[in-house]
Amino acid sequence: MKHIEIRWHGRGGQGAKTAALLLADVAFNTGMYVQGFPEYGPERMGAPITAYNRLGDTEIRAHSNIYEPDYVVVVDETLLHSVDVTKGLSPEGGIIINTSKSKEEIVSLLKGYTGPVYTIDARTISVECLGKYFPNSPMLAAIVKVAGIMEKDVFLSQMEASYQHKFAKKPEVIEGNMRALERGFTEVQ
Repeated sequence: MKHIEIRWHGRGGQGAKTAALLLADVAFNTGMYVQGFPEYGPERMGAPITAYNRLGDTEIRAHSNIYEPDYVVVVDETLLHSVDVTKGLSPEGGIIINTSKSKEEIVSLLKGYTGPVYTIDARTISVECLGKYFPNSPMLAAIVKVAGIMEKDVFLSQMEASYQHKFAKKPEVIEGNMRALERGFTEVQ
């Protein structure tokens, strides 16, 4: 596996930063070299945020933001109107967008991007599985599948262990998050 670079676009409070950090954590636990970090600015609830991942099987020597990502994950489709989410995006990689719209409806908003476009309705998945709008679990599963980062069963077992630690005082949310991951993995198109 070569190095994979991922840029996340979301809004404060939607979990894009958390998803990037969780991805780094589970990838590290499977033996990969990883980086997961947010780009800090005047973030506040609802403001656009950016987070990044670098993953690979060899040491990662770059320590900068990612300007030419292999993949972009868009956690909030409203950002397509205000942020150039495809800037520097490799046409060999792809973009994953949280939307209930079809790919055909979304492509016109991607400023001529010619690479693969994937969609997932993370809103519906998270509301049905968690009772609230937390799109990061289905989006995290979608990027793992699309980028071929790890096998589904390895990913799910690593995430369950991570959730058991993260939600030790709230074990009731683990099952819903695991269902959201499972659906994210299977429903990304």
